Amino acid sequence: MSFSRPGALDLSALARPATQPAAAGGSGAGGSWVVDVTEADFQQVALEASLNHLVVLSLWSPRAPQGAEFNARLAAAANAYDGQLLLAQVDVDANPGIGQALGAQSVPLVVGLVKGQPVPLFQSAVPDEQIRGYFDELIRLGAEHGVTGRAPAPGSAPEALEEPADDPRFAEADAAFAAGDLPGAVAAYEKLAAQNPGDAEVAERLAGVRLMARTQGSDLQQARAAAADAPDDIDAQLLVADLDVSGGHVEDAFDRLIQLVRRTSEDDRDRVRARLLDLFVVVGSDDPRVATARRLLATALY
Repeated sequence: MSFSRPGALDLSALARPATQPAAAGGSGAGGSWVVDVTEADFQQVALEASLNHLVVLSLWSPRAPQGAEFNARLAAAANAYDGQLLLAQVDVDANPGIGQALGAQSVPLVVGLVKGQPVPLFQSAVPDEQIRGYFDELIRLGAEHGVTGRAPAPGSAPEALEEPADDPRFAEADAAFAAGDLPGAVAAYEKLAAQNPGDAEVAERLAGVRLMARTQGSDLQQARAAAADAPDDIDAQLLVADLDVSGGHVEDAFDRLIQLVRRTSEDDRDRVRARLLDLFVVVGSDDPRVATARRLLATALY
């Protein structure tokens, strides 16, 4: 399990105001901390709520065998935590945008949300004891990142979320990002980075939006095929690494680039090293996979 830093998965397309409240206990669930979520209310019920308490997304399809039965087991497991997490069920047939944003290849797919960032949990209908183990680990991870609130039971008064004050430094970049202008957002963050060379938040935002800009419109399977056909094509290998980090395959991306460092020299090696350092920022310096990759990179370089 890993905490995904900003930029690891792009949920920005789903960040829009809610237009209808979520229905409680859908898809066969009858518990107190289970809701159905749609693309219309995803921003409020899932993303914003995960700033205060843990949210577990269950992506399912009514066409899938045992889909409703597995949802009922998830609901029973979630309700046993007495509000430490909220189970948000997503019918991907009716809400394909959520599945696309999370890179769902098949269902059931269960993903945690911590401060608006997705944390892959598991795919397929696992046994009840494994469900509880994943939930326990998510709660531990949430506590590490300061998310310890309890979800209000549906029907109770909603908790007032304290909205963080907008940092005026990011206004230009945020406006460009909201308009879908990723090059403009990159330029705005690059300007901020030049003005604030030691600011970790600026660096993280810049690395994340650069990753989004580089991978926008790319197809992972096509990129993998191109990289396999041309193992010495630097651009092809860098694109697959970017897409792997975007999809949560962090170790695969790091290994690909470290091996590429070993095979290259001079300017090509510098390009690969620079991209790897940029991806380290995306994933986060506190991630143990980054520490491991840094050691391997040092060995590859020297």
